[in-house]
Amino acid sequence: MLKEIVINARDEETRVAVLEDKIPVEVYIERSPNQRLVGNIFKGRVENVLPGMQAAFVDIGLEKNAFLYVEDAQPSRNPEAGQSSTFNINIGDILKQGQEIIVQIVKEPIGTKGPRVTTHITLPGRYLVLMPTVDYVGISRRIESEKERERLKELAGRVKPEGMGVIVRTVAEGVCEEEFNQDIVLLTKLWRKIQSRAANCSAPNLLHRDLELVQRMLRDVFSEDVDRLTLDSRSEYEKVLEILDIIDPKLKLKVFLDERENIFEDYGISVELERALKRRVWLKCGAYLVIDQAEALTAIDVNTGKFVGSTNLEDTVLRTNLEAAVEIARQLRLRNLGGIIIIDFIDMVEEAHRNQVLATLEEEIKKDKTKTNILGITQLGLVEMTRKKVRPSLAEVVQKPCPYCEGRGKVLSEETVSIHIKTQIYQLARQTMADTILVEANPMVAARLIGAGGVNLRELEQKTGKNLYIRGNATHHLEQVTIKPLSGQDEVISQTLPVKPGEIIEVKVEEPHISNPHDGIARMDGFIIDVEGGGCLVGEWVSVEVVKVHRTYAKARLV
Repeated sequence: MLKEIVINARDEETRVAVLEDKIPVEVYIERSPNQRLVGNIFKGRVENVLPGMQAAFVDIGLEKNAFLYVEDAQPSRNPEAGQSSTFNINIGDILKQGQEIIVQIVKEPIGTKGPRVTTHITLPGRYLVLMPTVDYVGISRRIESEKERERLKELAGRVKPEGMGVIVRTVAEGVCEEEFNQDIVLLTKLWRKIQSRAANCSAPNLLHRDLELVQRMLRDVFSEDVDRLTLDSRSEYEKVLEILDIIDPKLKLKVFLDERENIFEDYGISVELERALKRRVWLKCGAYLVIDQAEALTAIDVNTGKFVGSTNLEDTVLRTNLEAAVEIARQLRLRNLGGIIIIDFIDMVEEAHRNQVLATLEEEIKKDKTKTNILGITQLGLVEMTRKKVRPSLAEVVQKPCPYCEGRGKVLSEETVSIHIKTQIYQLARQTMADTILVEANPMVAARLIGAGGVNLRELEQKTGKNLYIRGNATHHLEQVTIKPLSGQDEVISQTLPVKPGEIIEVKVEEPHISNPHDGIARMDGFIIDVEGGGCLVGEWVSVEVVKVHRTYAKARLV
């Protein structure tokens, strides 16, 4: 498998994409070095202790207080002991209000929730992760050889500082004791510096900021299994070479500078990012996935779509589900979806087929460095899984809830909006003494209110006893409407009719007249201009003289 890293460094943001066989599988975006919080270490002050929740809120100087669970607050423990040992520990026995503590952010603030923190500090290096508060040696689960695991455990045990713990990272496979020692020297020096800062400052205060995105990529992702790293910035390229001189000089041969104008566009990454923000994902066979990201969980539905197979139904379903399993694993990484994930594969009758699909999903998930657990298939045939959520998803980074539909993902139909507007017109007609009412709405809504040949408009005027001017305005959102009474003939003319007879104006012919193709239709602030003989000039700007003005449109002739 060809594995590449592509880095697009700009003033406003840095973007990193990890590609496997030319296909993007992971994307990291950092708009500002201050934006990312995970890994940062603070001196905080306990604001509230909540015995009922076995947790505490800690002020670390951010907008929202950090959340500290009891299992993340108790004194030094073995990371593999799990949470069972916390059942008999009361948060009130560990923390007191006003107490100053050193904490590290382990989960970004998401939505209304503040960041999650721990008192169990971890300082990652190239080959080792130093754990100053825990006396423990751990080996990455991705190192599968028992012989190598034993060798690394023995090496780590020799180099680790007394009373501290270390975790051996996957990239350490095959390295020697000298490289471990280099990591330990740097990390212990960093920890002493953090302790010194903590002793000489008051809470809340930032003690240590984690590396910027490109540096983290070199530390955490760029290893021997990566075939190529490409950057589009000369300054970042030179920085990368300097860092690699220190941490792993042989990797410099895999670093390339490519100063093209839009590297993400040329590598096809931008297209994949656009697709990753859509709800529907098409598979090569013609089937598709529907991915719905909710606050509590992410639901993924598999549909056959255009794929009808060639042999029988069971074979079609199996092939669809197998391809879907591969794509789902990629989408989880690309979109960085975390938390609870429910997958609704197409129903399979044969147990062997279900096991085959589950095995494919598990195999693809192994490529994901983020901790993921597949819990199996429920009685309803749904696959339950969890994926650790540390940083915001791709959608949360680049999108925000729609200010019009407030995140519903839907807007009201023209029919619904027009019914609501009629109700408002009736209400205003009963309250105002003015003879005329002006209504401005989206052109599609305005057209429905006017009706074919003005039939709906005449009916409204009969029921309200008012003169109604309904004007389409292209700047109005589908659900937006402006309704106001007009008093006096001058105000009626100035606000309802944007043109006057005899006036010469420049307009763009947008479309042929629906019932008279010889004429063209132009618009001025949503007001329709019927251009005689303009049907053949669609798309062109023309000068016209206004001949006659009606309440909903004007007739004009070419000059």
